[in-house]
Amino acid sequence: MSSDRTQNLPESCTPIENNLPEGWIEITLNQILQALESGSRPKGGVRGIKEGIPSIGGEHVNENGGFRFETIKFVPHNFFKQMNHGQIQTGDILIVKDGATTGKVALVRDDFPYNPAAVNEHVFICRPVKGVHSPFLFYFLFSKEGQDRILENFRGSAQGGINQSFAPGTTVPFAPLAEQKRIVAKVEELLARVNTTKDRLTKVSKILRRFRQSVLAAACSGRLTSAWREKKPTVEQAINLIRRIMDERLMRAKNSREKEKIINLYEESKRRSVQNDVKQDLPVTWSFCEVNELGDVCNGSTPSRKHPEYWGGGIPWISSGEIQNNIIKETRETIGKEGYKNSSVRMLPVGTVLLAMIGEGKTRGQTAILDLEATINQNIAAIIISHGLISSKYLWYWFQCQYEFTREIGGGSGPQALNCQRVRELSLNLPPIEEQQEIVRRVEEMFKLADVAEKRVGIATSRTEKLTQAILAKAFRGELVPTEAELARREGRPYESASELLARIKSDGESKGGLKSVNRIRRSQGRLK
Repeated sequence: MSSDRTQNLPESCTPIENNLPEGWIEITLNQILQALESGSRPKGGVRGIKEGIPSIGGEHVNENGGFRFETIKFVPHNFFKQMNHGQIQTGDILIVKDGATTGKVALVRDDFPYNPAAVNEHVFICRPVKGVHSPFLFYFLFSKEGQDRILENFRGSAQGGINQSFAPGTTVPFAPLAEQKRIVAKVEELLARVNTTKDRLTKVSKILRRFRQSVLAAACSGRLTSAWREKKPTVEQAINLIRRIMDERLMRAKNSREKEKIINLYEESKRRSVQNDVKQDLPVTWSFCEVNELGDVCNGSTPSRKHPEYWGGGIPWISSGEIQNNIIKETRETIGKEGYKNSSVRMLPVGTVLLAMIGEGKTRGQTAILDLEATINQNIAAIIISHGLISSKYLWYWFQCQYEFTREIGGGSGPQALNCQRVRELSLNLPPIEEQQEIVRRVEEMFKLADVAEKRVGIATSRTEKLTQAILAKAFRGELVPTEAELARREGRPYESASELLARIKSDGESKGGLKSVNRIRRSQGRLK
């Protein structure tokens, strides 16, 4: 075959000589598709349908070009049989049509777990014609360059997306078929090594998380400081520390009712301590107590958003989403004097320990410690340690250690939540104050080691992410494997260039059916919604 790439070539397929390898051309995506389809769902949706044919949506396409199947929805068997479009085949490339993940792609490989399966109305099926190696096209669309070209066709607001016109509006490189297959083989060989490295880094990250939790568990059970205690036989016992805390709180009590409350609390504390210290298998100098024995517990409020004058002043204000097992040195929002005066917020001192009582995702049960004076919203409990007889950081680490348990005790008929009373009743293992300080010192020392390791893992992970895109960029510059043109010259043989391959595809009628499918989908667009 001739290696002349421009003879009888449509203008839209003219190669860019300076950018493409020899034997390649640049074409629009629609020229090499036999089908561009999206699916549909039954009228009324699929909620409540527990079995049937899996329906793949944008949420199932992950950022790595594969799938996530934590939650699968279904369409009925009869509905699937009546679908004229959207039925998945091996080799299909799925592209998210709309929303925040518009343009994300995944390849349906031989190991795809569902057969049969369909896409819903939020996903395109791009089915290449014979003569196009599907993984070659997928890897280009997955590359940064491919993603950029797809998103050039984005229409609408942030929740907009792409429509059928993205295919003729997206240009893709097209290589000789044998070269497509060699490129894919090399890419997959290299990416397998990169992914092995990613997996190892992920395991290291999990090990570091377990290490931190193990340190906290050892710290809050007394194992971390067992040798320290042997050298400190005369240290003040925690039960005496609790008595001193109560005495200090009695001195600060503002009225007889508050004093009576503290006295009753202390008497209950002594009874509970005798019953539970042995049961908890605590060191003899430790004691079992509840949060309300250590300090006041309160929550805050949110000044009315209907009053702009309440906001933007100089008083730090914290929402539950800012509670992330962290030390808070600054806040996202502030309130003004009017907001402070006209709401039930309270200025909290430095060292106050915060606990998220309600919040989205994993927020509930997370904790923070104040490194500034601030106010909080109604979804946060503040434990105010104003007497200086408890290490705030020890309490902060205790809540981190107890995170899963704390989340479980949330209740209510709506979203699971804590409240101030439940927080007051939370139990903890209390060491003597000197040992609390030693525990904090040792935990911070070990966490610093973990921080260094995590930073290195983060750097390495970032490099592997960049390496993936670097490999794909080299692949589509023709730098990973010898071009078909180069091999043909070495071996003294002709080769089929990309332009000739495209002409053969058209003459065989493969792309003609694809164009009909595209037009059919355009006509049926209204029925797909």
